Parts: sequence; C-alpha cells; structure tokens
Amino acid sequence: MQNGIDFSSWACPVPLRNYPTIVMGHGGGGKLSAELVEHLFAPAFRSTALDALGDAAVLDLPAGRLAYSTDSFVVRPLFFPGGNIGSLAVNGTVNDLAMMGARPLYLTAGMILEEGLPLAQLGVIVEEMAAAARTAGVQIVAGDTKVVDKGHGDGIYINTSGIGIIPAGVQIGPGQARPGDAVIVSGELGVHGIAILSVREGLEFGAPVASDCAALNGLVDAMLSAHPGVHVLRDPTRGGLAATLNEIAQAARVGIAYEERKLPVPPAVAAACDMLGMDPVYVANEGKLVAIVAAEAADAILTAMRAHPLGGQAAIIGHVTAQHPGVVVARTGIGGTRVVDMQVGEQLPRIC
Repeated sequence: MQNGIDFSSWACPVPLRNYPTIVMGHGGGGKLSAELVEHLFAPAFRSTALDALGDAAVLDLPAGRLAYSTDSFVVRPLFFPGGNIGSLAVNGTVNDLAMMGARPLYLTAGMILEEGLPLAQLGVIVEEMAAAARTAGVQIVAGDTKVVDKGHGDGIYINTSGIGIIPAGVQIGPGQARPGDAVIVSGELGVHGIAILSVREGLEFGAPVASDCAALNGLVDAMLSAHPGVHVLRDPTRGGLAATLNEIAQAARVGIAYEERKLPVPPAVAAACDMLGMDPVYVANEGKLVAIVAAEAADAILTAMRAHPLGGQAAIIGHVTAQHPGVVVARTGIGGTRVVDMQVGEQLPRIC
C-alpha cells in the first residue's frame, strides 16, 4: 500500500506528527487533517482546480464557470436537536457550493447502509433530505446504495456531491483576502458542536441547544446583491472559526485579527465550553459563514445579512492585516493579544 510514497520526504513548517496509522484527528479539520491533504492527497491528485483548496472546485467550461463539490457525512448520533444526518448532508454540500458564490443546482446522494438499520429511521432521514433539498432549491438527480455487514458501519453514512453555476463577475476564494478587509460572521457560534455533544454525552447546559444546520445559499445571494465586494466566504464547520480563519490567512498570506468580545457566542454555548474546558472558536458550526469583505462594502453587506433570517446576529469581528502573515491573533477582553492556532485534531469528532 505504501509503494511509491516516501513518507520521510513529508515536510511542513512544524514537525510532522509521527502517526503510522490513521487516527480520529486526521478527520477533525485541524493540523493533522491539513497535513494529510497537503502531503498526500494534494500531490497525488494534483490539478489546477484542486490546488486552490476551496470549499468547492471552480471549473471554467465553455458553458460558463461551475462549482463542484463532494462531502461525506458520518455524524454520530444520526439524529440530533435541529436535524439529522440527512438534512446535514444536503445543507453541507449546498453550503460548500455557496461559499464559492455559486448558485447550487443539483446534488447526488450515495448511501452506505449498515445491516440492521431500521427502515423507519431510514425513511425519516430520506424525507429530511428531500425537505432540505426543496428548501435550498436544489434537486437530487442521481445516487447509489450499498449495504455493509452489521457491525461494519454506524447505521448509515452519506456521500453527497453538488454542482452549481457561478454568476459572471463573482470571484470568491480563500486566497482573495486583502489587508484592510473586514471579517464578518453570520451569527452565533458553536451551537452545532454543542448540540451534538449534548445528545451524545447526555449533558444539559441550562438551556436547550439545537443545531444551526441550514442552507446558506439564500444568505449568500443577499450578500452578493448588496455589494460585489465579497472576497472570501467559508463555512466554519470542523475546527470551527479558528481553523477557518487560519486556512484563509495561510491561503492569502495575510494576517487576521479579531476581538474576542465581538464574537457572537450564545450563553448556553459559553456555559458548556466553560464547564468542559473548550474554546468556542474551535467548536463546529453547520449553518454559519465567515465573510471577508472589502472595508467599503462591510456596512452594506452587514445590513443585508441582518435583514435575512439566517443573518440576524451577523457581526463584524475583526480585520485582515499585512502584519503577521499566515497567523491569526485575538484581542482579549483585557486588552492583550494571543495567537489562535489550528488544533492538531478536534475537540469533538464525528460532528458532520
């Protein structure tokens, strides 16, 4: 299996972790995930479209520019407050396309079912997928189903691929951030990860926490209609806000600074993180986005976001700077600063 791969040649700015086998952290959206992509998948599958490492690939075709994305969903548990693996699969892929400024059109769905999965549960998951697709305005046009032996799956895994059209003049990607740009988040952070944790571990945090799982293409349309100065869009899923900002800073070779007191963290999420020793900026989201926009566009875009049902709590949290390229820093409540790095793995695996 290792023929042709020289692991000793793998190198990066920090020492590569010596893991001879895959561990859960490789799927967590942190440094292990980034190293796996950078040193194994990207060199093996090298292409111009892949090199950008966006949420979706941008393809220049005679008929126009398309965005194409694929994602797999292995969330545990299958059902959680605010959604289930079916709605998550549709919304997650729709959002990957929307983060490139594309208008999502079509999805495919691949189902890997474990022997013994109750048909009633599968029926609910499929109905939720269909409802999510209708809400997002996309069609599921192809699919595949496989069944694995009992004990060799986790009920159901779902793979979805999606394709959408990028309107003329829209140029969005992680490398487009520029010094002086404003950093905006579309709403309260950390609710999806805490919702999953509350069900998985049977914990209560003083108030119910429901996942923010939602399709963001309508919000993106409103933003682009308000002003063309949107440079970067990302949905802060695995690894949370911290991983997303670090990925943008490294792709564009810029610094990013934000203020902790401006982060929209709901009380229940803050309480859960305090109790568990977690940082909300590392907790996953599934219905929020991060936007890097031109400074002169920030007010118009923020107003448009707050007028949309999914952007009512949108806030400007920081800015892009030419200082400390590739590094994210946070200004604390007492006026100090700290470096916000990517985690090696993830605080909570299997959240999507």
